[in-house]
Amino acid sequence: MTNGLSNFADNLQDKIDRLNNPTVMGLDPILDYVPDQLRDYFFEQCEDPAMAAGLSILEFNRRLIDATADIIPAVKPQLAYYEQYGVHGWEALRQTIAYAKSKGMIVIADGKRNDIGSTASAYASAILGDTELRPGSRQEMLGADCITVNAWLGIDGIEPFLKLCRENGKGIFALVRTSNPSAIDIQDLKLEDGRTVYEAMADKVNEWGSDLIGNCGYSSVGAVVGATWPQQAAELRARMPHTMILVPGYGAQGAGAADAVAGFGPDGRGGIVNASRSLMTAWKKHKMDHESFDLACRKEALEMRNNLRRALESRS
Repeated sequence: MTNGLSNFADNLQDKIDRLNNPTVMGLDPILDYVPDQLRDYFFEQCEDPAMAAGLSILEFNRRLIDATADIIPAVKPQLAYYEQYGVHGWEALRQTIAYAKSKGMIVIADGKRNDIGSTASAYASAILGDTELRPGSRQEMLGADCITVNAWLGIDGIEPFLKLCRENGKGIFALVRTSNPSAIDIQDLKLEDGRTVYEAMADKVNEWGSDLIGNCGYSSVGAVVGATWPQQAAELRARMPHTMILVPGYGAQGAGAADAVAGFGPDGRGGIVNASRSLMTAWKKHKMDHESFDLACRKEALEMRNNLRRALESRS
């Protein structure tokens, strides 16, 4: 288990506390994010462009991890960005996860997986657990610490992941109030009892995570609540007092630090804020080249950390 602890929420909160930084770095690579010189090197070395793409992304990720592992507690690779490059993208993902963990970072696989029964079990095994290859022989595949899930199929689609939370110290973040503008089309619909759909989902997440609350006071069953809805985030915190909240929407999607921490607990804990593009492409903002793109990421990460610290101090 990460840090030798058995509960994912404890692992994550402990790492956040030790670094005094509730940031998770999204690793959502496209080739345009990789500096030309680094990308061109691999395309010149490889006959297969897909292999060159995978190697470019892997080296890019490694450099970003090296530059931030001492200040950022976790990374969040979005699986689709790797899947688009086929088998070489998937291998880049696997090695990125292994590398981040070797540097002491917690890994949240952003896959938003959603299915029921044996299919949900297969997703859980592939990303969080291990897979039986022959009788008596099992092997870990991706080895992430946590995964984002789409829980709209109900407990049938969540139970295989909950099993790994209970038995293997893994975690999940279920979509509750997403950061995209069209979230209102479905999530704001009213039920007969007066709750919105997203409030009903929050109540379910609170229920599912009730037996997985760690010593830190938060559960390994977390919720995704976008920073673009700060008022709703504060209200949802009241509905989910023990839920760890993953907060997308900071930076490139327009939300600031005060918005991002609106759903944190009264103790200033229980949340982690994602930034992807603003960190990965910081070298463009700061006009740095392929030799120092990682330093630009670190500079932006420190600025984000300080902004979040100030926002949390202002709340108290």
